[in-house]
Amino acid sequence: MASWSEFTAAEPRLATAIRALLQQYGPGMGYLATIRPDGGPRLHPVSPVITGEGLYCFVVDSPKRRDLERDGRYALHSYPPEESDDEAYVSGHARRVTDPVVITRLADALRASPSVDWQLFELTVEQAMLRHHGPAGALPLAAVPRTAPITHTWRDPSTRLAARSLVGAAVA
Repeated sequence: MASWSEFTAAEPRLATAIRALLQQYGPGMGYLATIRPDGGPRLHPVSPVITGEGLYCFVVDSPKRRDLERDGRYALHSYPPEESDDEAYVSGHARRVTDPVVITRLADALRASPSVDWQLFELTVEQAMLRHHGPAGALPLAAVPRTAPITHTWRDPSTRLAARSLVGAAVA
């Protein structure tokens, strides 16, 4: 999986647009989907933190945190903008950050209270998507003529290579 900085280096315009949607209201805001123990989805609002190095999320002791600790797969979706139906989506694996320098730097910068039982997770990027719906939005109810949405996607090349290797091994 790619780090946020690796994704940004590979697709700077897409990363900038996704970051803008996630931070459109100031601090990062999005919906984090995790996988419950029974395999079903769990969805919660979160405040993702984007730095030059990575995409992070402080997660308090909760079912969501236990989901990430058990099965790190996640999907993060932006809040809907007020003026459009544009959307951003990132998915990959969350891994708990154990580097005390990174934890302290982010906790201090964001004033994360040491009295709260939180853990810092880095969200790696396997896939990223940005969708522009145009002036009519996503719903066909608007009087403005509909245009086809424009979708920009990126997938971590290393995950594509790993998938091909698995398919090749299964065939052999």
